[in-house]
Amino acid sequence: MARCLRLLFVSTPVGPLGSGLGGGVELTVVNLVTALAQRGHQIEIAAPENSEMIGANLIQIPGTLQPTAHTQGRDTPAIMVENAVLSNQWAYARQVQHSYDLIVNFAYDWLPFYLTPFFDIPIAHFVSMGSLSRVMDRAVSRVNDKFPGTLGAYTQTQVDTFPARLTWQLLSSAVDLTRYNYCDTPEAALVWLGRISPEKGLEDAVAAAQETQIPLKILGKLENQDYWETIQRTYPNAPIDYLGFVNTQQLQAIVRRCQGLLMTPRWVEAFGNVAIEALACGVPVVAYRRGGPAEIIDHGQTGWLVEPDHVAGLVEGIQKLDSIDRHHCRQQAESKYSLSALGIRFEQWFDTIIRQHQ
Repeated sequence: MARCLRLLFVSTPVGPLGSGLGGGVELTVVNLVTALAQRGHQIEIAAPENSEMIGANLIQIPGTLQPTAHTQGRDTPAIMVENAVLSNQWAYARQVQHSYDLIVNFAYDWLPFYLTPFFDIPIAHFVSMGSLSRVMDRAVSRVNDKFPGTLGAYTQTQVDTFPARLTWQLLSSAVDLTRYNYCDTPEAALVWLGRISPEKGLEDAVAAAQETQIPLKILGKLENQDYWETIQRTYPNAPIDYLGFVNTQQLQAIVRRCQGLLMTPRWVEAFGNVAIEALACGVPVVAYRRGGPAEIIDHGQTGWLVEPDHVAGLVEGIQKLDSIDRHHCRQQAESKYSLSALGIRFEQWFDTIIRQHQ
């Protein structure tokens, strides 16, 4: 693309950037800003108050945070929170829209989709999770009908959870490989990354650690205290160590020294950024053959895909970790998940949307 785009990102409304409350979409926003800035585009981000991001122009939007979609039921009606940061973000976006070529929505919520026809500037919707509610399915479908080509997603597995007639741009994900150091000599330890919440299935990883007696390091936002306490009571002999939510530098320093990453989702993960973070460190992955990880992990080459919800499969995969070439894991991250490739994919998608709108 020859010209510089002026882009307004409207970030996830469930938590400030840098808090970890937004899960994988936070990392996607951070990496996409870096990738597009490297290609000369100008980006501003309307994000919840107290957001932090180095090298980005943040517009701090006050208001009440939005409930996370994964904690709601499939038939939960549309929710309007009083003084919601989400509605305040989009009020701001509508006010300043003519200063930009394109607005990019990262909120997994019905409101931005509903508001799309009322904007003069085109909106690209990056959908960060699979289908979780009927309200979202309807909202996404209406935008697809009126503004074809404006829906983006991570993986085919993710979009297969939505109505079949929708058209998507598959964009995958990436990491800044310069921030992840390769390690060829791991310790006798495993690692699990993610929000500590039931849909992430942490209890299976802990059960596998208890059976193998290989220490398991746990990193991520503690979202559900009752769930975490139940896991500890259920597996009192598991050699686990919860290290909290840490930044990328701290995370990769821990992950790279581990034998393998365990991924145990109970739901269809849209992607699984933690998998490519591990691969970037040369760490193979043992994952349930479900959702995004099934598209990321090359079975037998960068890790092992096992039957979902079966601890025995995890244990078997753990026992075969030494057969994986860690250098090949890093090479896969470099060839498939670089920032430059991510920037090109999104740039081409944005260009198509803008040209269709003209």
